[in-house]
Amino acid sequence: MSLAITIELGDADLQHFISAMQRAQQEAKNLSAREITDAAAKLLVDGHKVALPQFIADRLGKLDSMIAMTRDEGFSLPEEDRQRVLACLTYFANPQDIIPDAVPVLGFLDDAIMIELCVRELQHEIEAYEDFIAYRSDEASRRGVDVATLKTERVEWAEGRRVGLVDRMR
Repeated sequence: MSLAITIELGDADLQHFISAMQRAQQEAKNLSAREITDAAAKLLVDGHKVALPQFIADRLGKLDSMIAMTRDEGFSLPEEDRQRVLACLTYFANPQDIIPDAVPVLGFLDDAIMIELCVRELQHEIEAYEDFIAYRSDEASRRGVDVATLKTERVEWAEGRRVGLVDRMR
């Protein structure tokens, strides 16, 4: 038997998370992009070590996409967008988050909420990256090669999208 719980965050609640994000960004200002993404990736590893509610596990998958898009050389995220993603990831690089991760069941709740807020902020970038990943996977299958060896570039993906849209208009 499952139980559905809806949480509505008001303006004051959201401000609490925004303030936590701003503090994390201030504390992480001297960290490199690699240090930020490594710390966020550690959250994923830690999350796999414990039994998480499905709604939290689902959001951790989006965190994985945000980390991957900053590291994916083929996607080559424009620097301005990359900085926005890294700014969102700084919360997960801060060991002093709102709810300590060691708290059973609820320890990752603040992370899930923050991920949800980041996903809203980066919705278009995340959707584009997931589309790029699907395109690269389809191209690898079409060519009969391993996706890890396929060197697909963002420009190639964009051109494929353009051709697909033109075909659909016809």
